[in-house]
Amino acid sequence: MKALILAGGFGKRLRPITRDIPKPLVEVAGKPIIGWQFEWLKKYGIREVILAVGYLREKMMEVIGSGRNFGVRVSYVVEDVPLGTGGGVKNAEPFLKNEDFFYVLNGDIISDIDLSLLGESLEENIVGTIAIVPLPSPYGIVEYDPSTLSIKRFVEKPIISDYWINAGVYCFTPEIFDYLPEKGDIEKTSFPLLANKGKLKAVPYKDVFWKSIDTHKDVEEASKILRKIKY
Repeated sequence: MKALILAGGFGKRLRPITRDIPKPLVEVAGKPIIGWQFEWLKKYGIREVILAVGYLREKMMEVIGSGRNFGVRVSYVVEDVPLGTGGGVKNAEPFLKNEDFFYVLNGDIISDIDLSLLGESLEENIVGTIAIVPLPSPYGIVEYDPSTLSIKRFVEKPIISDYWINAGVYCFTPEIFDYLPEKGDIEKTSFPLLANKGKLKAVPYKDVFWKSIDTHKDVEEASKILRKIKY
């Protein structure tokens, strides 16, 4: 099995750190984001990884190299100009077109979700499966009595289980390449089209660790959690 990690973004909200290193190399709990991802992939028998690189790609190649020190085998596809998430997957077609299916991860996700469920959920006429997780509120919630306006309690950044979000983790068959743009985001181009055709399937995950590392605050919060749990 193979996985593609989309690792070419600028990581603007993590500056000044990302002025010198690409976002996937930002350390969280003493390990770069991509190091956590390699460990996650290996748990599910995935040791062949393609990195879609662009911004500061030389630094990524210098640190990761062949992947041997991380226990994986790494190949690279280079974006000379930003291609977006859809174009980034399309750019890796030569490495993935002969696979029965393959995984795709955004390069800023740390999680422990069961990747095998995505592959097992593929069915006939389904082009891809998307991991979805309950919406984590970025804010604390105030609960109050509408009749008296008395505050009952404060809930710090709860999980809002009535709403689900795209976790940035996918499993695709090679048919996905027929729907990808040369340039553009998969979320805005391919996914709406595939959803209209009934060719996408959601795989819900509850009670899992999932964190998108977008800001300095995310680095702090994820580091605290990862130091407490066995990952």
